[in-house]
Amino acid sequence: TTTNFIHGVNTILRYIARAASVSSFYGQDDIQAAQIDQWLEYAPLILSGSEFEAACSFLDGYLATRTFLVGYGLSIADIVVWSNLTGTGQRWESLRRSKKYQSLVRWFNSVAAGYGDALDEVTSAYVGKRGIGKSPAPSLKEKMPGLKENTSGHEIDLPGAKVGEVCVRFAPEPSGYLHIGHAKAALLNKYFAERYKGRLIVRFDDTNPSKESNEFVENVLKDIETLGVKYDVVTYTSDYFPKLMEMAESLIKQGKAYIDDTPKEQMRSERMDGVESKRRNSTVEENLSLWKEMVNGTRRGTQCCVRGKLDMQDPNKSLRDPVYYRCNPDPHHRVGSKYKVYPTYDFACPFVDALEGVTHALRSSEYHDRNAQYYRILQDMGLRRVEIYEFSRLNMVYTVLSKRKLLWFVQNKMVEDWTDARFPTVQGIVRRGLKIEALIQFILEQGASKNLNLMEWDKLWTINKKIVDPICGRHTAVLKEKCVLLTLANGPEEPFVRILPRHKKYEGAGKKATTFANRIWLEYADASVISVGEEVTLMDWGNAIIREIKTDNGTITQLVGELHLEGSVKMTKLKLTWLSDIEDLVSLSLVDFDYLINKKKLEEDEDFLDNLNPCTRREALALGDPNMRNVKKGEVIQLERKGYYRCDVPFVRSSKPIVLFAIPDGRQKSTL
Repeated sequence: TTTNFIHGVNTILRYIARAASVSSFYGQDDIQAAQIDQWLEYAPLILSGSEFEAACSFLDGYLATRTFLVGYGLSIADIVVWSNLTGTGQRWESLRRSKKYQSLVRWFNSVAAGYGDALDEVTSAYVGKRGIGKSPAPSLKEKMPGLKENTSGHEIDLPGAKVGEVCVRFAPEPSGYLHIGHAKAALLNKYFAERYKGRLIVRFDDTNPSKESNEFVENVLKDIETLGVKYDVVTYTSDYFPKLMEMAESLIKQGKAYIDDTPKEQMRSERMDGVESKRRNSTVEENLSLWKEMVNGTRRGTQCCVRGKLDMQDPNKSLRDPVYYRCNPDPHHRVGSKYKVYPTYDFACPFVDALEGVTHALRSSEYHDRNAQYYRILQDMGLRRVEIYEFSRLNMVYTVLSKRKLLWFVQNKMVEDWTDARFPTVQGIVRRGLKIEALIQFILEQGASKNLNLMEWDKLWTINKKIVDPICGRHTAVLKEKCVLLTLANGPEEPFVRILPRHKKYEGAGKKATTFANRIWLEYADASVISVGEEVTLMDWGNAIIREIKTDNGTITQLVGELHLEGSVKMTKLKLTWLSDIEDLVSLSLVDFDYLINKKKLEEDEDFLDNLNPCTRREALALGDPNMRNVKKGEVIQLERKGYYRCDVPFVRSSKPIVLFAIPDGRQKSTL
């Protein structure tokens, strides 16, 4: 007989998936492979027992915005869940007919239509013999770490959209890194492109060379990739500069635009009061002459701008002859010093939307008053109509999202850079410890609501906790400041090591080696609440009785006690974290953060500089268990009784501390 057989349904499925030519079968990367492993492990459990219907509800919410369970193609996760549903027989069929779980049924039917014959064989061979439903089902909260149903219950519709004919665009300005507000726009565009099987264009609105750079372009693309947004093409408004200039000149010739040299403040005042510029009725020849001066960047040209000739009496002030073109001598990050004039966003955006075939332009509702301007400019240009679809801007408490204000923090060294963990940028909040799945869920739960909401960070961090808690490894740290040595008189004569799970409910977190010795470190805060004769619990070891507390000028310097391992942990008030006094302990720097501003919501007339938080970063040194040498950069762990942390700087050498950033859990209030 041979010993080279592989055993177990999941093992065989993984082997087939790895060997298959279908790239999505076992995920596109390690993260997707891990998600597939979760489905393999939990699918037989979540679709059996008394919570079958609750599991279907969970799956229905999860599939509300997805075509497949993991990634963008069929994987063995889909096969296993589909087969288990089929294997429940009449129980599933009755739910399927009830039309109660439309997203789940849509997914089930889609998989059946594409792969039905092959899956029927899998079902009869795999599900039929296993007897689904015999395993005890855990509660839904334990089943799928990190996945949560979409509680909104409604799909979002685009007006007039047809499947296969939709084209949307995400158009950031490359003048900063993407922040959480941009993430909402990017993810909504992704949602609609996928829902209607359409195209998604990423277009850099690079019309202001004074603020833009290649650094921002590169990092915006990095952020888009981090968000999991798949796009069809990347374009730049600067690709269309020649055509935009032609259009501006055409409008001047048609009398639909004119050159104005009114000073900026006077122009603003005249627009507010509905007063026409003295240049409004200049001849086409005069306008073309000044336009040439602008294009050449002459001294006379730099005094001028191009304005649309719309309606100076319109109650909607955005229609009162908006500016289309301005001079700017700064070199452009892509085209250098080729141009001296640049289009405004109001002029370029509708033009490029129409040229690129965009059917629906998603804009936040703060631009509502400018929608009429957008449509009027398209009309004057003689271009087809592009539908605007509004959604509410995402505003967060204690947070500024203006790139101008964020740039101030960077330039004034109030933060490290755009990736600082106090920043609301995608890279900043990921560095703080937020999982992208949590951000996506947070945003999709809001949908495309047009209501202006001030959102709490706590809600986002609560979602994040539900993702990290079931899978992150547990470790121990003791704050260095005034830490106290507890000597156990009857402790082990020689230190010994036990191999313990890093997570008691999740094997995938791996193992850790814990050293037990007769001298152990406790935090001063714990030592200060212990009484002589009190029995306490040393976590992962057992009980101990404190016999003596030594002090020096009122400060506790040492504790003496003895192990009482037969004691009941249920009877003790104090459950203490501890570390054996050994050379292998590592140095830690525990970093906590607070909001950059100290007011929940800044009103329009308030200056953020008047509301700066004086203390936004606090660092505490600690001792950590030796296993933390293996914690990788970016890994999330839990320090027992302290909370969740993300590793920002991993172990390099003993003299350099491991840097851990505290991750909010949605409940703890900052104490800085």
